[in-house]
Amino acid sequence: MRGWHTLVSLGVGLDDAPHQGGQIEVRRSNRRRRTVSAYRDGDKTVVLIPAQMTRAEEQQWVDKMLARLAGQERKRRPDDGELARRARDLSLRYFDGRAQPASVRWVSNQQTRWGSCTPVDGTIRISDRVRGMPEYVLDYVLLHELAHLLVPSHGPQFWELLQVYPKTERARGFLEGFASAAGGGAVADDAD
Repeated sequence: MRGWHTLVSLGVGLDDAPHQGGQIEVRRSNRRRRTVSAYRDGDKTVVLIPAQMTRAEEQQWVDKMLARLAGQERKRRPDDGELARRARDLSLRYFDGRAQPASVRWVSNQQTRWGSCTPVDGTIRISDRVRGMPEYVLDYVLLHELAHLLVPSHGPQFWELLQVYPKTERARGFLEGFASAAGGGAVADDAD
């Protein structure tokens, strides 16, 4: 037998929870000796453990891995204030502070764009679909919108600005792959 797994339901409060409701699937493996790992699969969390662990050890590791995943997710999901600070830092680092947004915030109403910028009033809005994506992708989307404060169109001058970010192509590839896997949606070149 290769291994077995248990599916349990965990309904913990949102404020104190490492996992916001949903299910936890514990998979035991005879091949796994010491390592424990976990990942999210939709609204389910999968925890991989060695088959020889006791139920008490299993529970300890499930709790530990849920807390670790929650910490990683919090780190990748900054609030509006952190998002604005990140944008200011990116502007200083890559645009010598020339791009100065009046506001930067998350929005939930952008289903076909990663972000948008209104150069006239200096507002930047980032789709909450970007939350949880790798940091280099969030940085690219922010830089893309910051660049619009300096060059409103997507002409050569605009793309020249983004050349200073070393992970531009990698981030654009990630966003294109994400959009393709989701069946369309936003494309990196038309982020706004």
